[in-house]
Amino acid sequence: MDTMVDQVGQFGPVAISAFKALVVLILGWIVAGAVSGFVRRRVNANPEIDKTLGNFAASVVRWVILLMVLVAVLGIFGIEATSLVAMLGAATLAIGLALQGTLSDLAAGFMLILFRPYKIGQYVDLGGTAGTVVDLNLFVTEMVTPDNVQIIIPNGQAWGSIITNFSAHDTRRVDLVFGIDYGDDANKAREIILNVAAADDRVLKEPESWVRVTNLGDSSVDLTARIWCNAADYWELKFALTQGVKEAFDAEGISIPYPHTVEIKKEA
Repeated sequence: MDTMVDQVGQFGPVAISAFKALVVLILGWIVAGAVSGFVRRRVNANPEIDKTLGNFAASVVRWVILLMVLVAVLGIFGIEATSLVAMLGAATLAIGLALQGTLSDLAAGFMLILFRPYKIGQYVDLGGTAGTVVDLNLFVTEMVTPDNVQIIIPNGQAWGSIITNFSAHDTRRVDLVFGIDYGDDANKAREIILNVAAADDRVLKEPESWVRVTNLGDSSVDLTARIWCNAADYWELKFALTQGVKEAFDAEGISIPYPHTVEIKKEA
């Protein structure tokens, strides 16, 4: 009986410490979320600072607070901060080898913020994966595709890949190729394309719209159109010009060739 009481007495302080640690962890998690959210809102409220920096700063604050919470929890169990530093120093090599991918993502996150190859809200292609950037934190870049699919890319892969930013500049060039029949008037087709472009308010006057015959194909004469617009109007303008030129060609008697299948039958 006395042995059982002694065991309970020994277990009591451990249980109390565990309960305190749990409370500290929960409160620390809540405080970290609240403070990081406050930092994000305050930074993003400044119109001169883009949301990329606000989200990144909030992520840094959150992880710093969680690290302080971890030190406090270890202190509850009697592990002093100096001892923790010594333990971490002794285990640096092992931790570095085990978490080299995570540490690489962390370093890449700082590089992405420092050099700013893309920002939140921009449409980018990271090593063959395209989407709109919705978040950039310490470890990952989150994007969403036009069909609303979430994509999460580790910052190490994002920084180490070819980055194509479709939203970096205010304007973009729409390139379209139209094929006409060899019997049609190429100059007339060129004029039709220019007129359709000029009728759309989204087409910029400068640089001037450009249409030339660029290829003599097997069954068509190909005309390439290069038309400038604001980056935000790119896709809608491209779709509108494609349909508009097709309808204008039909109205003016310009034919668009298409492959024909010829079937040859041998007589018995």
